[in-house]
Amino acid sequence: MALADGFVVFVKRDCPTCEVIVPTLRAIAKELPLTVFTQDDPAFPEGLSPINDTDLNKSFEFEVETVPTLLKVEAGVVTERLEGWLRSAWQEVTGLPDIGAELPEYRPGCGSLTNDHAVLDARLVVNYASELSSRTVSLGADEDDVEAIFERGWTDGLPVVPPTVERVARMLAGTTREPDEIVVLAPPDLVECTIEKIAINAVMAGCKPEYLPVVIAAVEAACTESFNAHGLLCTTYFSGPLVLVNGPYSRVIGMNSGVNALGQGNRANATIGRALQLVIRNVGGGRPGEIDRATLGNPGKYTFCFAEREHDSPWEPFHVERGFDERQSTVTLFAASGVQPAVDQLSREPEELARSLAACLRTVGHPKNVYVWDAMLVVSPEHARVFGEASWSKQRVRDEITSALQISADEIIKGAGGIAEGVPEQLSGTSIPKFREGGLQIVHAGGDAGLFSAIIGGWASGAVGSEIITKEITL
Repeated sequence: MALADGFVVFVKRDCPTCEVIVPTLRAIAKELPLTVFTQDDPAFPEGLSPINDTDLNKSFEFEVETVPTLLKVEAGVVTERLEGWLRSAWQEVTGLPDIGAELPEYRPGCGSLTNDHAVLDARLVVNYASELSSRTVSLGADEDDVEAIFERGWTDGLPVVPPTVERVARMLAGTTREPDEIVVLAPPDLVECTIEKIAINAVMAGCKPEYLPVVIAAVEAACTESFNAHGLLCTTYFSGPLVLVNGPYSRVIGMNSGVNALGQGNRANATIGRALQLVIRNVGGGRPGEIDRATLGNPGKYTFCFAEREHDSPWEPFHVERGFDERQSTVTLFAASGVQPAVDQLSREPEELARSLAACLRTVGHPKNVYVWDAMLVVSPEHARVFGEASWSKQRVRDEITSALQISADEIIKGAGGIAEGVPEQLSGTSIPKFREGGLQIVHAGGDAGLFSAIIGGWASGAVGSEIITKEITL
């Protein structure tokens, strides 16, 4: 229904301000064309022939946030808009200088029903119900929903949020992508994974809707051939996917890049990484003891996600190093085996600190294994300050560490030092780098206090294992 020229007002009975201005509305209706839409009681206000808007279609169409809202319509176009009651403004817009004289000068009005979460959920359900294709599981009257999910094997061992239609619909509002869009073939079973399936697992993980674009990007990155999530699941090694988030969107959703960045306590960090793991488990079929054959695993296989601390880093952000613009937001996936401390509280010169970190990095996987594992070095602000004050670029840091990790094969051949592990004896007399070219990543994160950095070991590197992958986050 097109709006007729004149005035339109949106009201609800459950609003004291709307009740108070009824006589004023009647006075306006005597002088000017007035259309009244009522949000809750079809009979309110009496005597003004209100139009029933309890389905809120018109309220949503005209983006009503507050009642009363008065619109002036000319040639079918809204030319003036007033929210709440301000006597002088209503008199000016209507051209009726005497209306509301008996009323207070100002009343703020009430929240429109369009802001009610239950209403929004109901509309989301209506909007998405016909588009959702996942099977609905009905529970018995005496069946506890959380326990039922445990019994069906849909959890990672911790309780999850039951993915009701309402919650999934609300989650889908976090992206502009269609629910039935097939995003990837999820390993290991190569099952078609849609936006809807990702949203379901994001609900279960405890995500907010605004986290969904990050989860989608993480799933897209994980399911690339280069990242090799299938191999990562099958390996008996410790590793699982680490999600690093860069760019302005990490700050929009409140991710932690500072104190305890690799630990617990931040909802975005915790639930984004968990959602990725649940997608692999529930959609792709990657369950421990089945395709997931890790001998020990690591706690990061519940969730491992953090943001880079960009605002005071001495270096360009990690995603810029990877070829993206700093205004873009990205997720990077790295096959991570766990966190190893790198403690140095005495080095004050960059050369000293680089050699110290190199010594710690030598133990990744095993001190006598080289060229097998990649690593991510998370440099804390206090350690980064040592390099920053010396104007060392990230590449200079990497070059110095790499130089210190040129290892004499005589030290690490099989049997050397009474240790059977090591490289073949025919390499004796040579020098071997600890990491392959491009195998050492450096990022900046952590709290202001503490001369501690972190080494996150990788999995088998390159074509035999996994490559680091960076994807842009799209809304």
